[in-house]
Amino acid sequence: MRLRDKVAIVTGASRGIGRAIAAALAAEGARVLVNYHASHQAAEQVVAEITSAGGQATAHQGDVGDFAQAQALVKSAVDTYGDLHILVNNAGITRDGLILTMSETDWDDVLRTNLKSTFNCSKAAVRHMLRRRYGRIVNITSVAGQIGNPGQTNYSASKAGQIGFTRSLAREVASRNITVNAVAAGFIDTEIWSSVPAEAQKALLGMIPLGRKGTVEDVARAVVYLASDDAAYVTGHVLSVDGGMAMA
Repeated sequence: MRLRDKVAIVTGASRGIGRAIAAALAAEGARVLVNYHASHQAAEQVVAEITSAGGQATAHQGDVGDFAQAQALVKSAVDTYGDLHILVNNAGITRDGLILTMSETDWDDVLRTNLKSTFNCSKAAVRHMLRRRYGRIVNITSVAGQIGNPGQTNYSASKAGQIGFTRSLAREVASRNITVNAVAAGFIDTEIWSSVPAEAQKALLGMIPLGRKGTVEDVARAVVYLASDDAAYVTGHVLSVDGGMAMA
């Protein structure tokens, strides 16, 4: 119970990696606000799973790419649970395509959802954390932001932006006992992976030294570590959870 009495927000937590993170934080004692954009039923299922296991969670609808809705999300966590200690910026989408065929809308939507949401939520959370002189912010980035990926200039740019944001904000708030870190996920077994053609999956697996896809639990365990006081002296760090794919 490393996170007993802590309050956490996980954005994009109705499925996939976000869902696993919310469950893992709750299992360690955190009270979790499960943010979702469109899938109310899925978010309520996450809440039900957490509460049935003895944890505490509530769902909150909001498009965190919108500044006002991100502010309202943070306010909801404080109003509901009386505090906020942990923010996990996980919300993200893909709109893949080669740059010659990528529309301006596909570029803007990905940068808004993946990167601007990180700014929106962090700005609101930091305002509260500064007063408390305590906070843990974890941004879910990607191996694509470290080494690039053809057909994903928008996604890779958004994830590389999250890495720069992480390191810059870490320097801004370190003196107030707020840590800011990132988890760079590799090829994780989610709905997105299942849509990749079999031949492409085989080629991608060949790039991973450990020779397997990652699980959402692999990412969630890394987030729990960075959100806990076990990582109290870790900030501005990008923790790769990618089976060794992005090793320099």
